[in-house]
Formats: sequence, structure tokens, C-alpha cells
Amino acid sequence: MMHCIVIDDEPLARECIISYVEQVDFLTCVGSGVTAMEIPKLLSNQKVDLLFLDVQMPVMNGLEYLKSNPEPPMTILTTAYPNYALEGFDLNVMDYLLKPISFNRFFTSATKAKRQYELLQQRSVSTLEEESGCFFIKCDGKYEKIFHEDILFVQAMQNYVIIQTTKRRYVSLLFLKNVEEKLDANAFLRVHKSYIVAIDKIEGVAQHELQIQSHRIPMSRNYKKEVLPKILGNKLWDGK
Repeated sequence: MMHCIVIDDEPLARECIISYVEQVDFLTCVGSGVTAMEIPKLLSNQKVDLLFLDVQMPVMNGLEYLKSNPEPPMTILTTAYPNYALEGFDLNVMDYLLKPISFNRFFTSATKAKRQYELLQQRSVSTLEEESGCFFIKCDGKYEKIFHEDILFVQAMQNYVIIQTTKRRYVSLLFLKNVEEKLDANAFLRVHKSYIVAIDKIEGVAQHELQIQSHRIPMSRNYKKEVLPKILGNKLWDGK
């Protein structure tokens, strides 16, 4: 559900938009006002996802408000004057509704805002998952959560990857290059054209392979010069 507020100094226009909002199941009106000066208080009182904003109003018009607020809610402008459209879009408004506003045009605009809102929500979830140290992959027809700290290694298998964790093995339709870009370069290391390993899970290093628990991971000669210093670092006691 998207929470919206309606700002318009014309009572009939304001009530028209509020009535339209009440007919749309993904919108709810949480406040209204007659001037842009009321917006800060409305924003401080509750979460607002969408602002329906009239352009021509006393004291401060809609465009002046948008210029004064560097981070306004997602905004749909409403006005009887089409000449404001270009300036409105320069201020990154979602849409521009010309009065008198038909319900069909209102619904189209609201649906456009809903799509943008859902996209922003997905991005927020993705960011949160990344910050919390986990991610999701599609595996066996469902989405599986994997924690970075559980990963032992990732292996490429043509168009698939195997993600071996401390708990189980996951197979997903991904490319190793894309997985490598998502992982923390300080915690994971490419050791072979087909393998990425978790550095802190390495238990042993041989001439051409690494040992991680019961798994033996091949180490390519092309990667060896770069890999060994990152694995051993200053932790090697060699008696010299």
C-alpha cells in the first residue's frame, strides 16, 4: 500500500483527487493541504510515498517547493496549465496531470508510480540483503538464501555454478564472472578459471591445489603467483 498526500488550494480539485485515491486499492490518502507550506508537517507525521502536488498555490507554489526540498517524496504534479510540464520534469516529477483530471488518466499515472515504488522497494531489499551478508539465488525452482560466511567455494559448470557452503551444495543458472563481481574481493579469491574460494576457509595449500574441508580445489598456474601471497600473506613461518 502506497501512502499519499494531496496538496491543492482548490477544494473541488483536492476532493476529486482524494476520491480517486479512495477508488485505487494500492493507494491510501494519509493527509491533505491547501498550500505547500503544510507539506513538511505532513511528512513529519507519517510515512509518505507519493505526493499529488498542485503547481499554482498561494505563498509557495508546487515547483518552488520541489526546488526547496532536495529529497521530496515521489511527486505527481496537478495543474490547469500545460506550460509547467517541462519545468516539472526537470525536477524529476513522476508525472503531470492536466486539470480537469479524468479517472482513467489518474489511474494510469498512479500505476506508473506504483511500478517505480515497487522497483525502489526491491532495490532497498537487495541493498539490505547485501549489507546483512546474504543473498538469494534461484535453485530447484525456489529462492534460497545464502550467507557469505557459509560459502566454501564456487565452481563453474558451463552455464551453471555450484555454490558449496558449510551446509549444502546449491546449483543455479549463473555465470562465474557475475558471481565474482558480487562477492567481496577481500574475502573471496579466483584460483582457477572455474573456481572461486573463500580465503578464510582454506585449510591447506599444495603445489597445484587447495584443501577446503574434504574438497580439493585445483589452483591454476596462471593464478598461482597472485593467489599464494593473498592466501599466505605474512602468516607463513618458513624458518628463514
